[in-house]
Amino acid sequence: MAIPLITVCICTFKRPAFLENLLRKLESQRTDNLFEYDVVVADNDAERSAEATVRSWASSSNVKMTYCAEPVANIARARNAALAAARGDFIAFIDDDEFPTAEWLYSLFRTREARRADGVLGPVLPHFQHEPPQWLTKGKFFDRPRYPTGRPIAWFEARSGNVLFSREILKQLDPPFRTQFATAGEDLDFFRRAIEKGFTFVWCDEAEVFEFVPASRCTRRYLLRRAILRGSNFPKHPTDRAKNALKSIVALPCYTVALPVLAIVGHHVFIAYLIKTLDHASRLLAFAGLPLVTERET
Repeated sequence: MAIPLITVCICTFKRPAFLENLLRKLESQRTDNLFEYDVVVADNDAERSAEATVRSWASSSNVKMTYCAEPVANIARARNAALAAARGDFIAFIDDDEFPTAEWLYSLFRTREARRADGVLGPVLPHFQHEPPQWLTKGKFFDRPRYPTGRPIAWFEARSGNVLFSREILKQLDPPFRTQFATAGEDLDFFRRAIEKGFTFVWCDEAEVFEFVPASRCTRRYLLRRAILRGSNFPKHPTDRAKNALKSIVALPCYTVALPVLAIVGHHVFIAYLIKTLDHASRLLAFAGLPLVTERET
């Protein structure tokens, strides 16, 4: 029986230092001869800023690396370009500003085999490059939910920053990632459509990856802009549109009225609910055809 191949897909945009660190970490993934793996890097920069880094690593690495370029700045197009170059029986996605433990692929693969799932997701933990401000630490703004290994994952809980899935899913989704989600939300749309087709995803809590959090992200401006971008993209999802719009109509005035009181409770609480307020406000404006933010900030 042939050993299955996992293709690790990375989409990158002008972050060579992060990318180089990730490629270094991918050199030493545990396999126990259960699978082989290779790497595809999709450069979403018209100037091909990642090419030299990938070519350099490919020339000396014991892991096969493939470089491809998608010059149009669009994360969905970049993901599709990576998939077009991927040869694996299984696909893994990891973001260019993340890095895995040595057990990452092994843990995802073993959980998929044990649970007979079509895909497996794992936790993404913050790795601060500088000591963050106290209000940000108390607010846990970069913490994500974690679940017991084997727990089924719904589409709205899924993200592409740490996932392994069967290539069979791609045969049912055309295209895998839809280009109208140019800046964010393309992964949620992918998982929603896959689950609607009957594919299953579970959690593996042992498959940890870490996300670099530079000082530029540890600001109120970054967190609030991220919330507005998230809200601006939300109406692109066709599921429960009326229900979600009604939820925002109800939530927006409630949060707005509560903000002055929450400011007294604590600054981290105030920022958390200001994020919710802006998220709902930008959803409603996007529903009305007036998205506030259309470009992702790196």
